[in-house]
Amino acid sequence: MALTPSQMIDLGSAAPDFTLPDTVSGQALSLQGSKGSQATVIMFICNHCPYVKHINHQLVQLANDYNARGISFIAISANDVTAHPDDAPEQMQRVAVELQYPFPYLYDETQAIAKAYEAACTPDFFVYDKDLKLAYRGQLDDSRPGNQTPNDGKDIRAALDAILSGDKPSPRQRPSIGCNIKWKK
Repeated sequence: MALTPSQMIDLGSAAPDFTLPDTVSGQALSLQGSKGSQATVIMFICNHCPYVKHINHQLVQLANDYNARGISFIAISANDVTAHPDDAPEQMQRVAVELQYPFPYLYDETQAIAKAYEAACTPDFFVYDKDLKLAYRGQLDDSRPGNQTPNDGKDIRAALDAILSGDKPSPRQRPSIGCNIKWKK
């Protein structure tokens, strides 16, 4: 595991389109067919990362709190499953069902979508407005494994609340930090 920060790409950037398989339903889901009417949160996560494990309960709570308000959540795993079999699609499905993910958990086998988003770590968060323009990229909150800071999702919640109020999230955004995405060699 190499501790890696997210890349702070330009706000206002358009969301790269995709169609990827959902490991739970088995269906191919597209960004256009899965986006929210108010905003869309795209999360690059995986099963084995301790940073993702630390926030999984908050991801579920966050989606449950905002789904009915026109915000959709989409999780994507792009890790090399040859090197990290815990992140294979059947294991993704198991985790999604066990934790009752209220969002699709998509598999980016070619890693092309992670590269298009310039995702760097797990977890890595991108919040797009209703026009699929980047409004927030960065951390969920200040909580990390072992630091005793509340895991409350405050940074993404503030961004989502701003969007729902018709405002722009603060441009002062802190990068997420976690395990590097496990790129294929």
